Amino acid sequence: MTQALLSSAKTGPRRLTTLVPMSPLLHTDPTPSSSTAYFWRGEALRSRCVSDVVLSGVIDVPAPPARLLADWRRDVASRLRLEPGDVEALSLARARVRWPDYRHCLQAVADWTNSLGLQELLVISDVALMACRGARYHFDAAQYGGMAFCNLFLSDDCGLDLHFPASGHRIPLVRGTVVIFDTGQAHGVIARRSDGFKEADFPGEQDLTQIFLTWELPIEQVDVALLLQITFDTDPATALLLDEEQLWVNGTLASVCPNSGQWRQAN
Repeated sequence: MTQALLSSAKTGPRRLTTLVPMSPLLHTDPTPSSSTAYFWRGEALRSRCVSDVVLSGVIDVPAPPARLLADWRRDVASRLRLEPGDVEALSLARARVRWPDYRHCLQAVADWTNSLGLQELLVISDVALMACRGARYHFDAAQYGGMAFCNLFLSDDCGLDLHFPASGHRIPLVRGTVVIFDTGQAHGVIARRSDGFKEADFPGEQDLTQIFLTWELPIEQVDVALLLQITFDTDPATALLLDEEQLWVNGTLASVCPNSGQWRQAN
């Protein structure tokens, strides 16, 4: 798989992009894996490759107001009750009432995606507000196989990285970190000093919650497919036999180890 982390050069007073160094590959198998996502297109399933392209940058977004941060902390503690590795949704509608700079966040991400050639795509894409206390390794293609994700992290640096073990990308999470990736890529949020997800890295006395906005970008949209180098109809024969979205690796239905991020055969 390619090891290049793509970042775009940007101009303007509110945006700054940095090239994020990659960690060494965690794979010990010298044979590269071949991943295929099967996703719904209308009434039929369609096959595609899984991209190992990750686009990342750091953009200038204002810190959320203290009142909103306190609201999020209460919600995480009392309603979500996040355990280490959990990822859950927060109320975006409620947050916007106390978030006067929300539109500036949207504009900053739109400027960044526009610079990548995704003109005005965020306007028509679904957006959600999420919280995580780290994240066990997982992939999202079994529910969002027809999408790529664009995430904007809103929390300050607390020593966590977004890690894609199969491709080797490791991205420090700071306020303004923005990333686009294929939902079929296994990924997790882990401690910066760790080589995998460990519950012990998230003790209860430390606030290691990350808040982020996430957009669903349609993978079949021409500019998204070109940007992520997606090839479609890679296995139409198998797609005809399936009745649900799935992800296969090396010709077998796949799952991922939640602690190491390594692919394994699904049970």
